[in-house]
Amino acid sequence: MNQPALTPLDGRYYDRVKELVPYFSENALIKYRVKVELSWLSYITDIVGKPFDEEKRSAVKIIMDLFSNKDVEEIKKIEAETNHDVKAVELWIKNKLEGAGVSSDVQAYIHFGRTSEDINNLSYALMLKDARDEVIVPELHKITSRLHELSLQEERSVMMSHTHGQPATPTTLGKEVAVFERRVNMQIENIASLVIFGKCNGATGTYAADTIAYPEIDWPREMENFVESLGLVYNPLTTQIDSHDWLARLNNDLSLTGTILIGLSRDFWQYISMGYLTQKIVAGEVGSSTMPHKVNPIDFENAEANFGIANALFDHLSSKLPISRLQRDLSDSSAMRSLSEAYGHLLLALKSLQKGLTKVSGNPKKMEAELDDQWALLTEAVQTVMRKNGIVDAYDQMKSISRGKTITKDDLHKFINTLEINASEKQRLLELTPSTYIGNL
Repeated sequence: MNQPALTPLDGRYYDRVKELVPYFSENALIKYRVKVELSWLSYITDIVGKPFDEEKRSAVKIIMDLFSNKDVEEIKKIEAETNHDVKAVELWIKNKLEGAGVSSDVQAYIHFGRTSEDINNLSYALMLKDARDEVIVPELHKITSRLHELSLQEERSVMMSHTHGQPATPTTLGKEVAVFERRVNMQIENIASLVIFGKCNGATGTYAADTIAYPEIDWPREMENFVESLGLVYNPLTTQIDSHDWLARLNNDLSLTGTILIGLSRDFWQYISMGYLTQKIVAGEVGSSTMPHKVNPIDFENAEANFGIANALFDHLSSKLPISRLQRDLSDSSAMRSLSEAYGHLLLALKSLQKGLTKVSGNPKKMEAELDDQWALLTEAVQTVMRKNGIVDAYDQMKSISRGKTITKDDLHKFINTLEINASEKQRLLELTPSTYIGNL
């Protein structure tokens, strides 16, 4: 019987985050552990002179290829007896290989020389690498793709800026969207290129068990080769656990990305409120249970909320995971299980934001109408040209006629006509309007 969901990620929002299940579920973690254990078995038997024959390699491949929820249940039954998750995987693999006719002298090398954290850190590293490359980065690209499309669509949509919430030098909606596009693209580069490390050097990082068994083998070199064969970069100097510094960097970059997108969500919410952006009407949707006219920006609100929850988790994990008491304590292991929630809320936020972005478009008529009455916005242009023409108190002159006042086109042109400046520059100022004062856009 299915249990009721404890969190909205496993209940209300499951269909929107289920892409992460193959990476972050308990079943997924167990599968990654099986993969690492079998990869290590294949590697160690080669270097100690007990290589698998093709038949035995085929048996290992079949175990991995046919791994299913039934296998997870068998491993969990073993864990119920051992009270140790990685040991349960080791014993399950032994049973499987024994059933496949693999000799006992090969079975003896399952988990050979390894501490459970050798297996765990590599499993988490592979899990996070795959989730990053196959889910999170593609979802971020969907965001920037839509932002790019919107920035081109609105590149000539001139609007009034607001600095400190007050009318300011005009810009274009397209340019403002492009600012977010560039910021997120820079984060994608950081996230996608971040080096993911793994360690495999024993119970306290000294290769002690490996060295006592085979002192003639260059274990640091072999472990580096093994970890790199998994697609990771080797961390040769650790305690029992990897330092998690790379994971803190990844969490920090994901948190910063979420912060940037919270800013985007809030700005778009505000642009909708101001009428600069309009929302597409979706048939059947209800904006308010009592006010039928409403089209609420709920996707941007949902995105903001879930980026915030994801960031809280990422920020905690970034500060928690790089710290371990002496050679290790178990608090990192417990904390890392919350990665699934952090990534779940991040993915939910990304999808909500994508949905909101597909519904909006600029409202140039509204933006132009606002600009028509904002001739004071040109005081920056006028005083700058006055300065160029040697008028030292240009700023103060403009301030005296405009600060805190309503200034009309006639007021501004009357002032410009009194200026003793270059004639062509005076004419350029007289031809300037709020909607054409957009600089190099």
